Amino acid sequence: MEMIGMVVIALLVAAGAYFAGSKLNKKDSGSIVRQAEELATKVIEDARREADTITKEAELKAKDAAIQAKEKHERDMTEKKKDLQTLEKRLQQKEENLDKKVALFEQKELDILKKEQTVTSKEQALVQRDEELKKAADVQKAKLEFISGMSAVEAKKELMDVMEDEAKHDAAKRIKIIEEEARETADKKAKEIISLAIQRYAGEYVAEKTVSVVPLPSDEMKGRIIGREGRNIRALEAATGIDLIIDDTPEAVILSGFNPVRREVARLSLEKLIADGRIHPGRIEEVVAKSTEEVELSIKEAGDQAAFDLGVHGIHPEILKLIGRLKYRTSYTQNVYQHSLEVAFICGIMAAELGINVKQAKRAGLLHDLGKAVDHEVEGSHAVIGADLARKYGENAKIVHAIMAHHEDEKPTTVLAVLVQAADALSGARPGARREMMETYVKRLDDLERIATSFPGVSSSFAIQAGREIRVMVSSEHVTDEQSVVMARDIAKKVEAEMTYPGQIKVNVIRETRAVDYAR
Repeated sequence: MEMIGMVVIALLVAAGAYFAGSKLNKKDSGSIVRQAEELATKVIEDARREADTITKEAELKAKDAAIQAKEKHERDMTEKKKDLQTLEKRLQQKEENLDKKVALFEQKELDILKKEQTVTSKEQALVQRDEELKKAADVQKAKLEFISGMSAVEAKKELMDVMEDEAKHDAAKRIKIIEEEARETADKKAKEIISLAIQRYAGEYVAEKTVSVVPLPSDEMKGRIIGREGRNIRALEAATGIDLIIDDTPEAVILSGFNPVRREVARLSLEKLIADGRIHPGRIEEVVAKSTEEVELSIKEAGDQAAFDLGVHGIHPEILKLIGRLKYRTSYTQNVYQHSLEVAFICGIMAAELGINVKQAKRAGLLHDLGKAVDHEVEGSHAVIGADLARKYGENAKIVHAIMAHHEDEKPTTVLAVLVQAADALSGARPGARREMMETYVKRLDDLERIATSFPGVSSSFAIQAGREIRVMVSSEHVTDEQSVVMARDIAKKVEAEMTYPGQIKVNVIRETRAVDYAR
């Protein structure tokens, strides 16, 4: 376009020169025309050169564009080629893996065929062996029949007759033994029935605890109990030997201590101080002394009342005080004072049935847990402590021995000692007498189920009735009816040998056969 413009300009210049020359003289016009022609020629040449230049530049640009397009195309082709090579490698690898799997499957198929052939040959050999054994058995049976001169049916009948005679003989001997044992144990069985009846004796029981709770009229009273800089609460704890816990519990103070008598003194003292309203160290000491006298009097009255109710006399006053202290003592949530009275009554009833000294039996039953009154102050077993106290205050040697032996600290050698031991067990084991700790209860159930499942053929076991019964489910395929009877006895024996428990535990072995089918 630029070149065409220059040509046009050159023509215009030539035309202008021509028109101008027509007005001038010839000489001048010729000069102007030449100049115009030269100028036009020059312009045209310049235009041609520029056109050549532009053409060359366009050709160069076109070549550059073609080269770039070619390079881009080559790069794209290279990338596609790489992708194709990668895909080809993956396909080749998958093909190799498939070939390996096919070879593996073929090898396994060959192994299975070989095993099938081996099993088939073994089956054939077993069938042949079975036939040979049957033939040998028939031969031996024929030989035995020939030697004995009897057929198999006759020999079987004779053997059964002999076994039947022996069984009848053994049964007769067993019946005779049972009758003799029944006559010998008739009195004992009657007394056991009486004991079971006595076991149902229902007495009071309280929750075992080492704390007492004293209600307050308002939370304001807590500050007065504490006193200025805690002097009141320190004075009360020093006077009673009991810890006072004043926490976030609304309108209540907790008294904590292992000595139940001291805790009772602290409870009475605090209640009096709260009712009176005058709380200061001097008043605290005065009230504690007065409460101690009241508790001591209550203890003495309780001991005297126990001796009076049981009709036993001549007991040392110090022993009666210790009996009264048991009123504030609990064991496994059972009040020891009430427990001692129970044991004394049961001992008296059983002694009357056995025809031995009733008052002596009641006395031994009442004193059997004497050591629990001071076992938190004296080291040792409460049975040993109680026997030492009874000996110290002049009790009979039989009474001392019964106290010592009621927990096997000493082997019982008298009827009285065994009687106290049995009465103590009856009072502790009767329903409602004691409440077990949750951990002990759960452990007993776990032990029951563990013992039951340790026997072969047991599919499952369940401890029920609060551990008073264990239900054992056995597999009908592995345990017969006769074996289930024996298993029940074996489980009971193992429970007796490995566990400690009150009362008795029922072992219930259940065997059932199930037939299952489907309606389609």
